[in-house]
Amino acid sequence: MSLIQTITNNIKAAVGYQQSFDELLASNDVTRAVAMMTAHSEKAMRHLQEYEISTHKVMERKDRAVLDSKGNFLRWSKRNKIPIPYQKFINEIALVFLYGRPVKWTQLSENTDYSYNFYKELMREIRFDSCVRQAKRAAGAEGVSAILYHVYREEATNKPKLLLNVLSKKSGDDIYTIKDQYKRLRAFGWGYYLTEEGNRTVHHIDIYTADTIYRCKQGSFGWEVEHRPNPIGKIPVLLFEQEPEHSDVQPLIEKVENSESVEADVIDRFANPTMVATAEILNSLPKQEEEAKLLILKNGGNVSYLTWNEASESKRNQFERLDKHILSKSFTPNIDFDNMKSLGNLSAKAIRKIMLLAIIKAEKHKEKHDEYMNRHASLMCAIMGNVLDYTHKAEHDALDLGHEFQEPFGDDVSDMLADISKQFNDGAMSRETYVELSYLIKDVKTELERIKKEQAENMEQQMALRRMDAFEPTD
Repeated sequence: MSLIQTITNNIKAAVGYQQSFDELLASNDVTRAVAMMTAHSEKAMRHLQEYEISTHKVMERKDRAVLDSKGNFLRWSKRNKIPIPYQKFINEIALVFLYGRPVKWTQLSENTDYSYNFYKELMREIRFDSCVRQAKRAAGAEGVSAILYHVYREEATNKPKLLLNVLSKKSGDDIYTIKDQYKRLRAFGWGYYLTEEGNRTVHHIDIYTADTIYRCKQGSFGWEVEHRPNPIGKIPVLLFEQEPEHSDVQPLIEKVENSESVEADVIDRFANPTMVATAEILNSLPKQEEEAKLLILKNGGNVSYLTWNEASESKRNQFERLDKHILSKSFTPNIDFDNMKSLGNLSAKAIRKIMLLAIIKAEKHKEKHDEYMNRHASLMCAIMGNVLDYTHKAEHDALDLGHEFQEPFGDDVSDMLADISKQFNDGAMSRETYVELSYLIKDVKTELERIKKEQAENMEQQMALRRMDAFEPTD
């Protein structure tokens, strides 16, 4: 932004002239434009500190000062700091039950086979399944993340390409948004730092609207802004927003970590008990490095250890109660080796009942993620038709995609096959439907053609056998 423009904007602000977001960007006043956006970094950083074990609150425990009998400082005694990664466990379970298996896409429109195949191949190239898991994991930890759909021209081939970039605070990204009164995204900002010539770190903010992309770079005398038309025609961002998966149970987690750390301190303190003798010991005590030797006591004395009468049962009960509350209140099933081993070989239906808490949470997440997948499909169709494959734009625009989330443990295959086989044998289901429902069939159309071919060959063989029977001699 030029000096004259800066002065002009400052004068407008001073006299109370309210410039819109678009006007500020058009005049390269990035600072004021960004100030109008919702910044998500501070809240994301706070959640991330709760998530990463190195920054758990329990790690702030101070060492204990050891004093002599007169109150004089002697030394610092280390206190245990035991962080427990509940947050990551809760988040990963939630992720697995939503995106553990790839989203299943279907073609709902007709005469769009080319576009649908183009879409499936593009999904493989951009590794969407991996990116969406990364974005969901980041949102579950920080409360917000995003997938940026970046279109560029490949240098080697000069062809347009698509790249997905997952944005999160942990990765050093700052996320800014503007929404209208209907909570629709109107502008998206991505802040980041790049190391440029002279080992100089420079702050960048890219701002995306449906019409324009603003590449903003902070210079010595303000912002340098490059305006580019947005070829996609949509804000190329899939924004993930939620409360962190651990947010409701964070106080309980902190209580468990503190209790476990305090108990570890007590155990360390009494790990080497003090010896107590009720009479004078006639021979000297063995040194610490020596093997034990005989102790001779006067007048039938006694030697014992000063031990700590621990209340282990009550503490164990407290931990179990808190652990149960943390998992249940975060809708997380207690999945550990001992529990799963005791269950034996269960059907998928039985496992589903055991994992009901995670399924309930996944169903709740789908309320938002259904919208996310619909937006993804809309973005992909726009990118295919407007950027990557303009010659087939009409078909890409006409492509209608459906999606289905899949549970991580699948279905009871044997029960399912038995059920559809019974329906088919009873005449309640056509052969085509039978083939479509069978999980073993990967290509329904090809399989039906094979069945028809085999039926025709069998019929021909039967007719040939009948002709042969007609000419056989009779007794």
